[in-house]
Amino acid sequence: MSLLTLRQLSYRWPGSERTLSVPALTLAAGERAMLRGSSGSGKSTLLNLISGVLKPDSGSLTLAGEALTTLSAGKRDRLRAETMGIVFQQFNLLPYLSVRQNILLPLKFAPGRRAKVVEPEIEVRRLLDAMELDAGILDRPVTALSVGQQQRVAVARALIGAPALILADEPTSALDPSARDHFMDLLAKQCHQTGSALLLVSHDPALARVVERQYQLQLHDSGSEVLPC
Repeated sequence: MSLLTLRQLSYRWPGSERTLSVPALTLAAGERAMLRGSSGSGKSTLLNLISGVLKPDSGSLTLAGEALTTLSAGKRDRLRAETMGIVFQQFNLLPYLSVRQNILLPLKFAPGRRAKVVEPEIEVRRLLDAMELDAGILDRPVTALSVGQQQRVAVARALIGAPALILADEPTSALDPSARDHFMDLLAKQCHQTGSALLLVSHDPALARVVERQYQLQLHDSGSEVLPC
């Protein structure tokens, strides 16, 4: 069953003639895929289109049976909160909240995800353990954590409530190769356990070992195009 489908999608960057073109991209429920591309090729723009932050100029984008291109901004926000967990390149953890509060935050905006978490405290501790983090950090401010710890907290936050899709934007950019490989193993394992599909966006070909499908953002004179590898 297709969870995410993009067909003949086109987006023109404001103030430019350059366009981002996606002839076809699909992701099945529970599938892991990777979008590769160099810096400036439009990887983050495509993530913003998939998450409903941006609207395409033409084409179709369907997520969990909903046509995002026909939804209002408010409905896109609600769909994003319920169906997506996002691991941002800069983590985007809230510095004035504790580790526990950061992880629980998505449940405040997603009743469907919240309903899946019967015992929030137990689930937070399970996710910390899955990410190989000590429960002793739960009440620390996230600013007191190392970069590697913050990265894993960001993943725990994305995974809570088992969203249908995890989007990960350059999730290993701050890690050395050995830490990168271990981190990706943890992320892939947790997505498998929760049944969440995973879309990785990265310039690093080493991440491809944990996915089943790959796409490439190809640069050309008029912009960028997403092609299957």
